Amino acid sequence: MADAYIPQHFVDFIRPHVPEHLCLEDFLAYCQKPLRKSIRVNTLKISIADFKALAAKRDWTLSPIPWCESGFWLTRYNEQEAEISLGNTFEHLTGLFYIQEASSMLPPQALLKDNSNIETALDVASAPGSKTTQLAALMKNQGLLVANEFSSSRTKVLAANIQRCGVTNTAITHMDGRMFKHLTETFDSILLDAPCSGEGTIRKDPDSMKNWTEVSVHAIAETQIDLLISAFHALKVGGELIYSTCTLNPFENQAICTKLKATFEDAVEFIPLGDLFDGAENCLTEQGFLHVWPQIYDSEGFFVAKIKKRSSVEQTEANPFKKLGKFPYQALPNKDAKAFLSFINSQFGFDYFNSDELYTRNQEIWYFPSGIEPIAAKIKLNRSGVKLAEIHKKGFKLDHQFALAFGRHFKKQIQILTESDAQQYLMGQDLRPETVEIDKGEAVVCYQNQVLGFVKNLGNRLKNQLSRDLVKDGLYKF
Repeated sequence: MADAYIPQHFVDFIRPHVPEHLCLEDFLAYCQKPLRKSIRVNTLKISIADFKALAAKRDWTLSPIPWCESGFWLTRYNEQEAEISLGNTFEHLTGLFYIQEASSMLPPQALLKDNSNIETALDVASAPGSKTTQLAALMKNQGLLVANEFSSSRTKVLAANIQRCGVTNTAITHMDGRMFKHLTETFDSILLDAPCSGEGTIRKDPDSMKNWTEVSVHAIAETQIDLLISAFHALKVGGELIYSTCTLNPFENQAICTKLKATFEDAVEFIPLGDLFDGAENCLTEQGFLHVWPQIYDSEGFFVAKIKKRSSVEQTEANPFKKLGKFPYQALPNKDAKAFLSFINSQFGFDYFNSDELYTRNQEIWYFPSGIEPIAAKIKLNRSGVKLAEIHKKGFKLDHQFALAFGRHFKKQIQILTESDAQQYLMGQDLRPETVEIDKGEAVVCYQNQVLGFVKNLGNRLKNQLSRDLVKDGLYKF
C-alpha cells in the first residue's frame, strides 16, 4: 500500500487528544500499516461452526475478533488473492459472510449484546449495509429493522446487500436522518453511525486525509448533534441508542454526547461499555465510552457511546409526515392466502408464514415483517418486504426474491447441482442433470448448500427461472 498522507496540521491538531496511555508516534506508525482483512460470518445463512469448516477446506486462516462472536480476521494464501478477490468468491456472493472492518462490528454488538428480542429498531445511516445486516443477524430476522439512507444511489447498494444476506425483517427509508425526530418514541433501539471526518479510516484509504481541515470537523459536528437529538426523540423511553463514528477527535465524539446530556439532562443516561468484551478497558473513557485508536487492537479507529432514554422529552416542531397517503398494500384476501400457503406447503414443505404477514398489490404477493403498518403510517418507505409471487389464473409465479430469502427453509423440491450445472444455471441456461432428485413443477436449485434460485421440472429438463437481469454473462468462477 502507498504511504498514507497525514498532513502536519492534522498531526498538530490531534496531538493533545491522544490518551495518556498511548503515544502519537504509535498512532502515526499504525496509520502506515495496511489493515488486516476482516469478515463477519452471516449467521442468517450459515452457522459459525459450518463456516469454520468451509474456511478450513479453502485453506483460509481465521482469527477471532474479541468483540464479535461471528467476526474474524481472515488470511488467504497469496496465490488465492491473485486468483480471485475475496469479494468475488462464491461464499461472499451468496451472502455467507460480509467483508467488514473489525472496529465497525462494535456498534451493533454494543446495541444488542444483552437484548436481541426487540420489536422495532432503526439504523439511521445504513448504506452500504454492514451494520444493518449485522443487526438483522443479531435480531435473528425477527421484529422490524428500519434501515435509512440519505443518498438515493446508496439505497440500491443497501438493498442489494440486504437481499444477498437473506435479511427479511428490514424496511428501507430514504430521508434526512434529522427528520426522525418527528417519529416520537417509535423505536426500541437505534444505531446512529454518524457521518464524520473519517480520521480513523486512513489505513483503508491512504488519501482520506487530503481534504481534512479543522473547520470541516466543527462543521460536521453540528450535523452530528442534530442527528443525535433527532434519534433521541425517536427513541422510546427505556430504549437504548448507540452513537458511533469512525473518527478520533473529541469534538465529533465525546463532545457530541455531552451536548446531548446538556440538552436533555436527566433523560439521558450513559451506559458504560467496559464489560462489552475482554480487553475493552484498553479503550474505555472516563464516561464509559469506547474510543478505539488504531494501535490498540490493530484496527481502524472508532468511537462508540451507548445512551439510555430515561424519560420523555418535549418535541415542539410540527410533524411534516401527518399527510402521508395510505399504505399501498392490503392484507392478502383469506381465499388467496389459503391457496398460496397450501401450495408452498405441499410443494416445498414450507410453513414459515402466517397469513397476516402476507400482503398484496397489483396481483403480487408480498411478505412484510411484523409491525410494518404502524411504521408505514408514520413515514414513507422506500423498499420493504420480500416479493414472493404473482397471482395468475392457473396458479402462482414464484419470484426469485422468495428463493433467496426463504429457500433455505424448504424441506423438499431441492435439486443439488454440480459446479458445472451451477455455472450453467447462473448463465441463464436450462439444466439436464444426470440425476434429478425432484418431482415435476417448481423447485429450488442449490450449490454448496446455498439456494441459487427457482427452476421448473418439465420432465425432460429443468427450466431456468432466473430473470434476464440476473443472468451472468461469461463463466461464473467459484
